[in-house]
Amino acid sequence: MDTSELKYDANGLISAIVIHPETREVLMLGYMNAEALRRTIETGLVTFWSRSRQKFWVKGETSGQTLNLKWIRIDCDMDALLVAADPVGPVCHEGYLSCFYRELQDGEWVTIAERMIDPEELYGKKG
Repeated sequence: MDTSELKYDANGLISAIVIHPETREVLMLGYMNAEALRRTIETGLVTFWSRSRQKFWVKGETSGQTLNLKWIRIDCDMDALLVAADPVGPVCHEGYLSCFYRELQDGEWVTIAERMIDPEELYGKKG
């Protein structure tokens, strides 16, 4: 696997937009470095680089709500990834299927999705 042509940012990261493989709904946005991308491809579990914790993060390693890789695409500029992955339960740490569960309506952020599970059940504490 050659990822040398990918255009990582100054921190060695590339944006990874995760979508549901069937519905194409955007589930989340994360960041990968070359090693996170390699791990994702090799294990089939979507893996990111956590900018806040400065370590690798396998989605679902704490909650069990993993993202199972289906395919990966690169954009025309080669600086963003589109990752299709089957979610095991909610993707959002707030208990929603997608992290994009709020929509701007008349100048207010409105929740437009149903919460699948209370964050306390996922993590033992509020999201």
